[in-house]
Amino acid sequence: MGGRLARLAQSPEVRRAAPRTLSPGSAGGGVRLLLRLEGLAVLVMAAAAYAQFGAGWTFFAWLFLLPDLSFLAYLAGPRTGAMVYNAAHSYAGALGLLALGVLAAMPLALAAGLVWCAHIGLDRALGYGLKYATGFGNTHLGRVGRADPW
Repeated sequence: MGGRLARLAQSPEVRRAAPRTLSPGSAGGGVRLLLRLEGLAVLVMAAAAYAQFGAGWTFFAWLFLLPDLSFLAYLAGPRTGAMVYNAAHSYAGALGLLALGVLAAMPLALAAGLVWCAHIGLDRALGYGLKYATGFGNTHLGRVGRADPW
């Protein structure tokens, strides 16, 4: 019975009828929604912490879009582009900067880490996930530019 169901699922009729909403390896449904809400929470908390920190919103505005310069790495190809983009849009670097700011008493590093976290949070809330080397539009949160907002 199991083999029969597997063959049916692979039939051309079923594959044509099934919606192609997810790229391979991407999250969908409730998991995708949870990841996007998590990004929104990071954005709100990082911006609130930054407001309490008092570093000035001009500094915030200048640094906020800085990680998006990583798009330029796509000029070297999708594999290099994805690696550089993912490095700039991973919480690891931002949290490292936050730790440096706190542990070494470096207010500028702390402020920059909060801005970086806010940027990543906004991207994730909007559905822009970490990129796969198969193409710019393939992310861990699904295809970029999909019609449904969540």
